[in-house]
Amino acid sequence: MPESRDQPLVLGIETSCDETGVGIVRGHTLLADAVASSVDEHARFGGVVPEVASRAHLEAMVPTIERALADAGVKASDLDGVAVTAGPGLAGALLVGVSAAKAYAYALGKPLYGVNHLASHICVDQLEHGPLPEPTMALLVSGGHSSLLLAPDITADVRPLGATIDDAAGEAFDKIARVLGLGFPGGPFIDKAAREGDPAAIRFPRGLTGPRDAAYDFSFSGLKTAVARWVEARRAAGEPVPVADVAASFQEAVADVLTKKAVRACKDNGVGHLMIGGGVAANSRLRAMAQRRCEDAGVVLRVPRPGLCTDNGAMVAALGAEMVARGRGPSAWDLSADSSLPVEETHVPAHDHVHEEELRKDNLYS
Repeated sequence: MPESRDQPLVLGIETSCDETGVGIVRGHTLLADAVASSVDEHARFGGVVPEVASRAHLEAMVPTIERALADAGVKASDLDGVAVTAGPGLAGALLVGVSAAKAYAYALGKPLYGVNHLASHICVDQLEHGPLPEPTMALLVSGGHSSLLLAPDITADVRPLGATIDDAAGEAFDKIARVLGLGFPGGPFIDKAAREGDPAAIRFPRGLTGPRDAAYDFSFSGLKTAVARWVEARRAAGEPVPVADVAASFQEAVADVLTKKAVRACKDNGVGHLMIGGGVAANSRLRAMAQRRCEDAGVVLRVPRPGLCTDNGAMVAALGAEMVARGRGPSAWDLSADSSLPVEETHVPAHDHVHEEELRKDNLYS
């Protein structure tokens, strides 16, 4: 059922890495999700090049916003607010998005919301499965993050329980794909190759799973090294590398650790819902294992469709709309990008309500 027009209509801009995402949301309803990706420009380097990403955002920004407005069938003047990823992410890439959001918000006379990238990944699930239960446990896995977060209030209270101490899961997928001669980004290629392999063929290590290890932290550097050395040893001996088996066994190790720790966090904290987001949440084995383990533990699993798991403007718009609906204060016009913005800062509010006063003074709310 579409939500009524009295729900906040918010445009969201996401430029934390290599995708220019612009989404438009009314309440919990997604109206448009326009994405311009520069992944092909980075593929030949085997990873994201920050300067290339920033320039791609500059070129794609205005056309992507115009496409989102057209897809949603709304005018910019209809918006109730503009939300943008203020961090964490690549500094230069974030600056492009923040600058664009400030320009549009100021020109349109709309409030500006600088929001947290990680909190946005959690909030996007509302667009598919309805309002988030409070609290919600979230497992976010991507090229830059592997985090366990407890979210009693997605707009104001997100608590980190654990995170990667070295490589993120998505980063490990990229590196192992490179070792196996597969493409970039590595996640989809590993997933595809693994379908033809045996996940029990090779017992790769599970990092930080000992009785004295941190319960909710992750480590994939050792796993990455173990896989690379196994492959190197086969090649040095002149033996063929069973790519499908290596991919399946590696993927199994990652999914095993992620899901086991996430379900444990739910049980330890008395939380009945687990949300999985981030680009790696599109992995088929991770989804299947999470579903089975959640069912066994009596935990309800919520995973957005793959298109909403990767970076996109819809997730930023979703969090922005929730900020408006709950009466959270907007950001100031001097909002800046913060490449290391902590997840506890779900959004960057104005200092002493300066933003609201400036808007009233200039009659921009009228």
